[in-house]
Amino acid sequence: MVFPPIELAEPDGLLAVGDDLSTKRLILAYKSGIFPWYSDDTPILWYAPHERFVLYPDELRLSKSMQKILKNAQFEVTTNQAFADVITACSEVERPGQDGTWITDDMRAAYIKLHDEGVAHSVEVWENDNLVGGAYGVAIGNVFCGESMFAKVSNASKVALITLCQNGKYKLIDCQVYTEHLESMGARMISREEYMAILGD
Repeated sequence: MVFPPIELAEPDGLLAVGDDLSTKRLILAYKSGIFPWYSDDTPILWYAPHERFVLYPDELRLSKSMQKILKNAQFEVTTNQAFADVITACSEVERPGQDGTWITDDMRAAYIKLHDEGVAHSVEVWENDNLVGGAYGVAIGNVFCGESMFAKVSNASKVALITLCQNGKYKLIDCQVYTEHLESMGARMISREEYMAILGD
């Protein structure tokens, strides 16, 4: 499958339908500014949104309460130590306004394979040796394409995001889907053209 030019995406960002989640296909998609987003009762849907909701690490805003949490070292943070556990937790967590999960069994298996290839990465947040939060996504050059986060304890997913912003590896965190809490931390919309320029940098 060769993806159509991203300029042909529908107003909602839908660009293509079908094919598979092979490692080669997924890497091609992310390098092209495209990502899969679908559910068990639909074929694989590929999106290239006209705008991207992103966070520039140097624009990260931390509340005083969050600064205090970080200073108190309430959590222990690791990277790439429990990828499968993180993606499984992301698929199981209940989200307000969402019926079920978009992280299908096939998608979970595909991203674990991507992780084994060194392309997908996770951040794990621990409290008393229990996995209480985390995030996972795909790294393409200096862009981290965030796929999902979860928190079983308040602020745990924020700590994962802050870790991604502060590790010095990325110019941009692609948050994909707008949320108020990410906006409060500094995330904002940019055009697809701006996004692709940074992705190809």
